[in-house]
Amino acid sequence: MKKDTLTIKDNSTGKSIELPVRRGTLGPPVVDITRFYREMGFFTFDPGFLSTASCRSGITYIDGDDGVLLYRGYPIEQLAEKSTFIEVAYLMLYGDLPNAKQMDTFSHLIRTHTMINESLKSFYNGFYHDAHPMAVMVGVFGSLSAFYHDSLDIRDADHRDLAALRMIAKMPTIAAASYKHSVGEPFVYPKNSLGYCGNLLHMMFSVPSEDYEIDPIAERALDLIFILHADHEQNASTSTVRLAGSSSANPFACVSSGITALWGPAHGGANEAVLNMLEEIGDAKNISTYLDKAKDKNDSFRLMGFGHRIYREYDPRAKIIREMCHEVLKKLGNENDPFFELALKLEDVALNDDYFKERSLYPNVDFYSGIIYRVLGIPTNMFTVMFAVARTVGWVAQWMEMISDPDQRIARPRQIYEGAGIRDYVPLDKRNSDT
Repeated sequence: MKKDTLTIKDNSTGKSIELPVRRGTLGPPVVDITRFYREMGFFTFDPGFLSTASCRSGITYIDGDDGVLLYRGYPIEQLAEKSTFIEVAYLMLYGDLPNAKQMDTFSHLIRTHTMINESLKSFYNGFYHDAHPMAVMVGVFGSLSAFYHDSLDIRDADHRDLAALRMIAKMPTIAAASYKHSVGEPFVYPKNSLGYCGNLLHMMFSVPSEDYEIDPIAERALDLIFILHADHEQNASTSTVRLAGSSSANPFACVSSGITALWGPAHGGANEAVLNMLEEIGDAKNISTYLDKAKDKNDSFRLMGFGHRIYREYDPRAKIIREMCHEVLKKLGNENDPFFELALKLEDVALNDDYFKERSLYPNVDFYSGIIYRVLGIPTNMFTVMFAVARTVGWVAQWMEMISDPDQRIARPRQIYEGAGIRDYVPLDKRNSDT
């Protein structure tokens, strides 16, 4: 890593400091301010950490200006076309694509860790039948640390590997059980003969009383969405996992904290918001009215599923999933369904509207994934759960990388204090009743 320096001078005192400038493989340089407070007496102020590199990482790279997304250096377009979610999971965890033997071993290990302890089933009975599945996920997943004591030593590489396999393997089982609880159907055990996404569909939609056949288009569509959602650099939920992990908390607790952060509608709930927006618009004839509302700064209506905080060009994931969305609609959806007609019409209008093109408000991955989930029969309240299943791979990979970093320390952001100054305590009987 090439190093140079940036000199900063405080004109009020004449003090100056030379700070190292670090340059990664790709992306903008970073000023290392580790010594800044100690030597200059200043904190830096960066709400939301929008200009702050909180860690060093070799997992995911994003170039929002050019619409680039890389997993371990591989373009997302290549992985989406040629890879599978389980192969991407291996890549995320270990840094390179597996050879045939490594792939067979890894796939076998994931399949043989899909079951959950039978005692966990009773946990679901403690939730109301109409509890949001994400609430159930947070509670059940966080409890895994109470069952798997043999993988809680985060300083032991074998323990970390075992915990990683368990979390990735058991997440679909926990997710499917959350769905079954919400609809009052019996839980379905995983089948080791099925692939990762096929197994999830089987556990969600099969019932003991009849056979269930997995549609290969549905399985491939889900696998593609999971690849696209596997990781996305230091987003809110990933940063939460790292923040929790910096305290040396066990990995199950760390990922549970990530699930909680993902639940926020500004993060993992975006594709659910897309469906709610489409239902509000109601009919294709109302599109122009709602587009005008979206353009009006004084109107509270927002066009959900368009644009992205990071990407200034078309979200590369959206380009990929758009084709799958149309394929799924054609083969599995009802072409006469007014809901899907509305979605496709809205997509067409927005893609050709100068207002949205000038502002790079293109359909993003959430717009299309929500539509695909609906076609697959996945209810809206399960959308964020599906996101959590996919993102578990990224969370686990980021957690493992963080624990192995020799510079890792407990996170401790600072603040600008704007509260009351120092004041003396006044006894209760001496206080002014009007204050």
